[in-house]
Amino acid sequence: MPQKFDVLVIGGGAAGLLCAIEAGKRGRRVAVLEHADRIGKKILISGGGRCNFTNIHCQPQNFLSANPHFAKSALARYTPADFLALVEKHRIPYHEKTLGQLFCDNSASDITNMLEAECRAAGVKIILNSKITEVSRDTQFVIRCESAEYRAAALVVATGALSIPKMGATPFGYDLARQFGLKIITPRPGLVPLVLAPADRKRYSELAGVSTEVIAQANQTPFREKMLFTHRSLSGPAILQISSYWQEGKPIRIDLAPDRDATAAIREAGTRNLTAAEKAFQQFLPKRLAETWLHHNAPRSWTNPALAALEAQVHAWSLTPAATEGFEKAEVTVGGIDTDELSSKTMECRKIPGLFFIGEVVDVTGQLGGFNFQWAWASGAAAGRVL
Repeated sequence: MPQKFDVLVIGGGAAGLLCAIEAGKRGRRVAVLEHADRIGKKILISGGGRCNFTNIHCQPQNFLSANPHFAKSALARYTPADFLALVEKHRIPYHEKTLGQLFCDNSASDITNMLEAECRAAGVKIILNSKITEVSRDTQFVIRCESAEYRAAALVVATGALSIPKMGATPFGYDLARQFGLKIITPRPGLVPLVLAPADRKRYSELAGVSTEVIAQANQTPFREKMLFTHRSLSGPAILQISSYWQEGKPIRIDLAPDRDATAAIREAGTRNLTAAEKAFQQFLPKRLAETWLHHNAPRSWTNPALAALEAQVHAWSLTPAATEGFEKAEVTVGGIDTDELSSKTMECRKIPGLFFIGEVVDVTGQLGGFNFQWAWASGAAAGRVL
């Protein structure tokens, strides 16, 4: 005999759980089907295990989508303050790190425990190890699992996307969307290190572990944060940020000396040579980076025009990455269910009443710093409050 509910939510992550809580509070009979052996696996590893659960400066412009206006409605109706009220209700200690990013003081499990407690209070049933074999629709949605069958008038797809497959990420949500004839913006890795081209890797791989503050830019979108060299890639917050905007085959630009006159000390020096330049650059760059970068980029002469060219280059160092590190290293997925298919107020599919898509599976991607969690909470609430 099939088990009957008012709402079935596929996916026990951030968006799915918040949606289930909101629907349960409205008296709906809700079941969350989670394919893993526990809820919120990506929540638990986020923020170094402390969960950067929102950002107090969250604005629509912190999100990337083919339709930049789509996220506005949900974000306006469930704000960081709304989620923070829930955190404070459960007396979870937290702190602001930088740039409005809020983290748990203790552990990300505080957030999953909170969500689980809210689910219990709302009468939500969480069913783990749910291996779905078929989804169909007659008068209702029918989900068949290996050991059970479920029916409901409303189906919410909160399956996440392709980032971090070792945590269970799959294309299930996209496959389901295609089954129902929905359009998908081609998914690609976001918030991901950028792999250096072979020639640049040969030049700079010895800098692995070196970090410095930069302004990095891709596709006219700049971010001022730290950049980190690895053995094969550029990483760190500045690079992760621009990776979501980067297009394959296009260059990125890096300002290694934000707000500085990088060559002033060289021009003023009595002697102008590579040693003097290295000493000047070490005022704003780590020693190894200053020496290595100048070794490959220093001018042949130290005339004023050559120094002017060097000044321009240090503020607009151009590199063309070979690729990204892929979904294995990506924190999020850019692209997903085309927002033209959904109502921005409810997240319901325009073509198929009762079918909802929320969270990362949708073509809305936040910048680094808690924004993707806020989209999960906001889109989950938008659906949960109308189910």
